[in-house]
Amino acid sequence: MTTIAERTKFPQVLLIEDNHGDAILVQRAFKAAAIPGNVAVARTAEIGLSILRREGGFANGRYPDIILLDVDLPYMGGSEFLEVVKADPELRLIPVIVMSSSKAEIDLQETYMAYANGFVTKPFIPSEYDQVIKTIEDYWFQLNETPETHGPVPPLLQEKETLPIA
Repeated sequence: MTTIAERTKFPQVLLIEDNHGDAILVQRAFKAAAIPGNVAVARTAEIGLSILRREGGFANGRYPDIILLDVDLPYMGGSEFLEVVKADPELRLIPVIVMSSSKAEIDLQETYMAYANGFVTKPFIPSEYDQVIKTIEDYWFQLNETPETHGPVPPLLQEKETLPIA
């Protein structure tokens, strides 16, 4: 079981990114961060799902504390990946932050409709990645509290129904 202290001391990040240059910039930014994260990179959403489902060579891995997801991926797109992850009781509590070069309203709406936990526009200047990752780190690993992200979701949280307001 991963404790909050372990999560904030040694965060595990799954980056799903097909652009090698962007992946390197994110990894470097995490290395430079106050809380260096272990960043695993998946070049496709399908590989990301294999990591999350602990299939094949990924059987002994730990669930990530956060997923950074590109929207425009080959084969399975980011929105489809989100729908699969958020429908899975074993995975749905893992925060997924979309990192996209797109600022299109449709991309923003599609990802939030698929239950993204956040949307960040990738910087156009490589040196700005450090600030973006620092901001993500400050919020998701220092300020924000998240529930344990492994194991089945308690039955009350599995329902997608809207509860009546009393």
